Amino acid sequence: MVTELKLWGRLTSANVQKAVWALEEVGALYERVDAGGKFGGLDTPEYLALNPNGLVPTLQDGDLTVWESHAIVRYVAARYGAGTLWPTDIAARAVADQWAEWTNTTFQPAWLGLFSRLVRTPPAKRNPEAIQAAFNASLRAFGLLENRLGQARFLGGDELTYADIVAGVSLYRWFGMEVPRPQMPNVEAWYNRLRERPAFVKGACIPFDGLAAR
Repeated sequence: MVTELKLWGRLTSANVQKAVWALEEVGALYERVDAGGKFGGLDTPEYLALNPNGLVPTLQDGDLTVWESHAIVRYVAARYGAGTLWPTDIAARAVADQWAEWTNTTFQPAWLGLFSRLVRTPPAKRNPEAIQAAFNASLRAFGLLENRLGQARFLGGDELTYADIVAGVSLYRWFGMEVPRPQMPNVEAWYNRLRERPAFVKGACIPFDGLAAR
């Protein structure tokens, strides 16, 4: 499906990366507008009229405006990726949904917590105990992924769904951080499968050197 949409948000945001990846997967025509971070613009009346939460991403599709990254990914998947990113079978969609919800409540807070404490915090201000706690939480979450991906090629089953997008956006940073990662062959195989997808590379494989605190 080809369409024209407008996405607000800086590409170095993991949440914006999810939206970009989803849009690329469905072949949508879209314009991305840098916003947030060093670009600012989130506290303007114009932006707050679109997204009262004042965060990124925000997606405009005609008269519709959607904010919150998982809502955007679900919308793109349902509207433009039905039968692929968005399973039409209700039971299959429930499986994808559970992993998407788990990512929101458990997985993302863990790995982003580690990223924030390890990469985005200046070395002199890092708290080793907090870093270790975030690392342990990340390992527990990745352990669940390792088990699931030993049962199926993707989180929702044999094909990529929106669940892989919201969870898989973590992988470029996870494998790029200097942490003692244990071997997880199923997660690594998943990462390799995702790296074969141009949409994943464009949306999620974004260098994060510029986010590192000095």
